[in-house]
Amino acid sequence: MKIFARAYQWPPRLAAGAYILNSGLSKAQADRDTAIGVHGMAATAFPFLGEHDPETFVGLFSKAEIAVGAALLLPTVPSLVAGAALTAFAGGLLGFYLKMPGLREEGSLRPSQQGIGIAKDIWLLGIGLGLVLDELTQRSR
Repeated sequence: MKIFARAYQWPPRLAAGAYILNSGLSKAQADRDTAIGVHGMAATAFPFLGEHDPETFVGLFSKAEIAVGAALLLPTVPSLVAGAALTAFAGGLLGFYLKMPGLREEGSLRPSQQGIGIAKDIWLLGIGLGLVLDELTQRSR
């Protein structure tokens, strides 16, 4: 089995991968009320998501989280691929943070008390970009 990550890439891959995989597995067990709540928040930030059934939406979101988490945890997935997947996923989470009313202080990027749990996902974007940039700069050497 070929390993596609350097030793220093493993701590952020493991931390982010375990966190996201756990979140996806938790959503896979979501009941209808939880699905309605998650879907409602997503549809508030991204209205086009309102067209989807809440349980279908949460099921697909769960699968996406599981896939990203697994990509980060599996040593056979290249860091460029895992990092790109994490960057895209984190970008969506931060888009939600920016669009969802009440998550930021008025006229600011600073999180409100309700937004702290989402704003912290900036570290996922940092890890994803770090993996991508590391791989791209390694290739140019």
